[in-house]
Amino acid sequence: MTTALSSAVKGLHVNLDRAGQWLAPLTLRLFIAWEFFESGLEKFNGQNWFEDIQERFPFPFDHLPATLNWELSMWAELICALAILIGFGTRISAISLIVVTVVATAAVHWPADWSSLSELAQGYAITNKGFGNFKLPAIYLAALVPLVFAGAGKLSVDAWLARLFWKRASR
Repeated sequence: MTTALSSAVKGLHVNLDRAGQWLAPLTLRLFIAWEFFESGLEKFNGQNWFEDIQERFPFPFDHLPATLNWELSMWAELICALAILIGFGTRISAISLIVVTVVATAAVHWPADWSSLSELAQGYAITNKGFGNFKLPAIYLAALVPLVFAGAGKLSVDAWLARLFWKRASR
């Protein structure tokens, strides 16, 4: 009885590991693609408000024109979201979106003033009550980092190109 149960659990783990190589990165890619494409589309259809916060951008973005920062952010969000969705150039796209997220966090989401870790922790929120609101950018970073280090997964253009390349290289 315990041997059968142990064997069943082991089989379940093996199958979940196998499925995870396909589905886990895909889940992250779908989430990231939706969130960043939606943000890029808002910029595409909206008005540039970066001029109001330009001085809060970190170096070197604080030295660029607000219009250029707006365009860079918008196109990075749109193009990298689509690339991540199909799993093409996933690592470079994820790194690009990490840069966008860090800049946005510094310019918009980080608390203006804090003097203790408990005050800073109040900024880990979705709504801004005067302490910043960096929870959502932190979630985006947590989803982007695995894509940088592990790639797009098996269900991606990146994986297909890698298989194609290695098949040709081994001939």
